[in-house]
Amino acid sequence: MTHLRSLREYITALESIGEIQRIDAEVDWNLEIGAIIRRSYDLRAAAPLFTNITGYAGSGFRVLGAPAALSGRAHPLARTALSLGLPATATGRQIIESVVAARDKPSVPPAHVSRAGAPCNQNVAGGADIDLYQFPTPLIHGNDGGRYIQTYGMNIVATPDGGWTNWSVNRMMIAGRDRLACLIPPPQHLGIIRARWTKLGQPMPIVLALGVEPGLPFVGGMPLPEGADESHFLGALFGEGIEVTAAETVGLPVPATAEIVIEGHVAIDETAMEGPMNEYPGYNATEASPKPVFTVSAVSWRDGAILPVVAAGPPTEEDHTVTGTMHAAELLYQFQQAGLPTTLAWVCVESARHWLIVAIRRDWPEAFGGHSGELARRIGEVAFAGKAGFGVPKVLVVEDDIDITDVSEVVWAFATRSHPEHGQVHFPAEPTQVAGEVYLDEAELHSYQAGKVVYNCLLADRFAKEDRPVKGDLQNGWPPEIRLRVLDRWTAEYGYSAQA
Repeated sequence: MTHLRSLREYITALESIGEIQRIDAEVDWNLEIGAIIRRSYDLRAAAPLFTNITGYAGSGFRVLGAPAALSGRAHPLARTALSLGLPATATGRQIIESVVAARDKPSVPPAHVSRAGAPCNQNVAGGADIDLYQFPTPLIHGNDGGRYIQTYGMNIVATPDGGWTNWSVNRMMIAGRDRLACLIPPPQHLGIIRARWTKLGQPMPIVLALGVEPGLPFVGGMPLPEGADESHFLGALFGEGIEVTAAETVGLPVPATAEIVIEGHVAIDETAMEGPMNEYPGYNATEASPKPVFTVSAVSWRDGAILPVVAAGPPTEEDHTVTGTMHAAELLYQFQQAGLPTTLAWVCVESARHWLIVAIRRDWPEAFGGHSGELARRIGEVAFAGKAGFGVPKVLVVEDDIDITDVSEVVWAFATRSHPEHGQVHFPAEPTQVAGEVYLDEAELHSYQAGKVVYNCLLADRFAKEDRPVKGDLQNGWPPEIRLRVLDRWTAEYGYSAQA
């Protein structure tokens, strides 16, 4: 594996495969940057790197948009693959299998470096010198409630006893020169840890690290079990610890190569208005509301610091590629731990994380026994039992003759294999995500509980083994000699391009 240890190493790797678009023309932080990022998602264009931002001339500060979006090139998951140490050519299956394989590896804690030797400490400010507006934080969407500096960084907190350090990605909006308004949902690990500090009557120490090494946001979006340290899991994935240093004013680790570090405390009862903001379902459905205040005690940054920005919204952006990928990996691990005959899991990025697709061995009637409805129900019971399935409302279960990372195959399988009358298994009042979910009613939004469903797209038990349906694709519908003849002649004799 190739462990890219900083955002800058990652940008260099992306540049080498044509996945960075440097924009030296002056662009405005006020909406223009956000619109360019959105357009890059729509076209699956290279990630825009803004070097000349209105009002920040001469500062050296830069903004990187769409840091882990899909690519329109031959390998759409290149940014995900590189972030997780794999070649840019890695497939969705290879990415998921690599992450799942690391789940049983021994954890590897971070390696500590001195503050003086950490690149993140090239510049340090505290007290009256703190000014969050010194960074070119964009107003991303036209209807956002403010400038969101945290869309792709790491929130780092620890329990009061120091026994559990959690790394997560939750949005934060600038509420003043030294204040942030923070989304901290109570059911998420960030909220669970804050509740422990609140119970003691103490504000929660916190570090916000922006522009971190590319693997960190992926593990920050992974639903590891309560008590797990995401940085230790990333060490297991790479086979070596990430580098951290000590924070300036709070007793927490800081990624040593971070571009910008903001540290301080989340108040017990002080709030500021936050929102609305476009969110991962693709709608600006949230409203402004009071959120906990993060009061900043110190800021540090690298020379020429780079702020990564995600313009959340309709598919496909990082809320889908990053969080969806890591949730699928964790769910596959849980299915396999439960002894279910699963071969792959994938959160369909085009569904805005609303469809989890689960592939089942084609011989599952012999391996599992029972009716397909029983297997579908068991899949749902495992998926919805914990944090990993918290944000998944709909599960499609199919045999693994379907490439579940290919949305066109998934749509075909769903349309042709799920019975419209009895092809669903319903789960009422399950714990659920509520960030921008437009289909939920008021009671569901306030209770974090709503119905979920598993769509049974399994065929094998409906037919005798020798009569089970076979895909009529090129692989299965023509004799091998004809298939090979067509493939051999495709470019040289038929005149097609290699990609057509």
